[in-house]
Amino acid sequence: MGHHDFFTRFMILYLQLVAFFMSIWVSTAAATNSPTPPLPILPLPSATQLKWQQREVIMFFHFGVNTFTNSEWGTGKENPSIFNPTGLNASQWMDVAANAGVSLVILTAKHHDGFCLWPSQYTDHSVISSPWKDGKGDVVQEFVTAAKIRGIDIGLYLSPWDMHDKRYGHEREYNEYYLAQLQELLTRYGKVQEIWFDGAKGANAPNMSYYFQDWFSIVKELQDSINIFSDAGPDVRWVGDEKGYAGSTCWSPINRTALKIGEGVDVSYLNIGDPKGTDWLPAECDVSIRPGWFWHKSEEPKPLSLLLDIYYNSVGRNCVLLLNVPPNTTGLVSETDIQHLGEFRKAIDTVFTVNLAEGNVIKASSQKGESFRPENVLDGDHLWSYWTPKDNSKGNHWIEILGDNKGGIKFNVVRIQEAIGLGQRVKKHEIHVDGKLVANGTTIGYKRLHRLEVGVVHAKRVKILIKESRGLPVISSIGLHFDPFWNPISSNKTTAL
Repeated sequence: MGHHDFFTRFMILYLQLVAFFMSIWVSTAAATNSPTPPLPILPLPSATQLKWQQREVIMFFHFGVNTFTNSEWGTGKENPSIFNPTGLNASQWMDVAANAGVSLVILTAKHHDGFCLWPSQYTDHSVISSPWKDGKGDVVQEFVTAAKIRGIDIGLYLSPWDMHDKRYGHEREYNEYYLAQLQELLTRYGKVQEIWFDGAKGANAPNMSYYFQDWFSIVKELQDSINIFSDAGPDVRWVGDEKGYAGSTCWSPINRTALKIGEGVDVSYLNIGDPKGTDWLPAECDVSIRPGWFWHKSEEPKPLSLLLDIYYNSVGRNCVLLLNVPPNTTGLVSETDIQHLGEFRKAIDTVFTVNLAEGNVIKASSQKGESFRPENVLDGDHLWSYWTPKDNSKGNHWIEILGDNKGGIKFNVVRIQEAIGLGQRVKKHEIHVDGKLVANGTTIGYKRLHRLEVGVVHAKRVKILIKESRGLPVISSIGLHFDPFWNPISSNKTTAL
């Protein structure tokens, strides 16, 4: 090989190596110069709270001796012999839940009357003493097995107030009894995703203290991915009413130290939350599809219009909707309830499956680099893909969707979502259509739904204006939707929704 050939090959190799290392340097420099995500605004949700929030609608099953006595609270003196759901089919319950798009179901394992739907070794006031399956049945087990087959997660309700057990009113003895039953439920039946502590208690009930901190500690020890619900959390809070309505302002942050469980609870504080709260404690809206929590032959399920109103005022106000569907005396969900649930699910899908904002040009007041561009609000990631404006940008922040010049975008519902993994931020926002204010509100949170009081609009420009927020806003998703079921009373006024 001549010196010329050697030199040529050497130079080619040298240039290839230079090009290779230059490409690494350029990509590293680009990565180094890429804008970083904004700092979080505390408090933040846990992973289990984020998973819970994304469920949006979950289901309650109130079932027990009250089902057979046509009562809501019972007395604690019921004879277990009345409990005999001869056609009980938990698989039917799960079919109902799955068809309603529900991924978590909660069963009243023990209500205030003290009757246990599982064979507890600590009392005979349970299915053991009933004629159902000759005293060898276990409703909780059938519930869990059916849910597992359908891929649905489970939760359990265990009433602190017990009208039957003689230990109630004797502080140490009853707290030990309650803890023992908690341990049964949380060790026998596999993964439990939510445990429900109801603060309700009758006016004439014996006065005693519940060892909530002991209970919470045991729960977390036995189930590492569980959410604990009560008036004061620690993971999920009560919304403050049983109508299924959150406040028009609804913060997930709140101060747990200001909350009580049971008597003396501040329902308005629960309903609204606290922008200065130090604890992430999102609200759950519990409501029954019927007037009562337990099944009553004389009652009918709520109409579609009311169920949709509840949805917009719970899920659409940064909460999760816990919808109760009580099985009847046969042990089945009634056909009328199934029909209404089917209509409800179909209506939600009709409204929200299509996002009319997709395919349109989208602009923003500014953006913090390419990773946080406004187009992110139209992708499928509603948690970690988002638009956020430039650091230190002044004035109102806004994001605008531009329709085509033909007929514009026809819609009557606006959906806005924050990337709550970085904290809840927005305090005040407005929606403008072609320069006119059509809706305004305070908080957004995981999801805010505005049904326009002006009715259907045909828009060429839809601007969402963030008037006030804790730090820079981080908007993960925006949707424009058409709701054929929404008929506002007045079509000539603009109202804060």
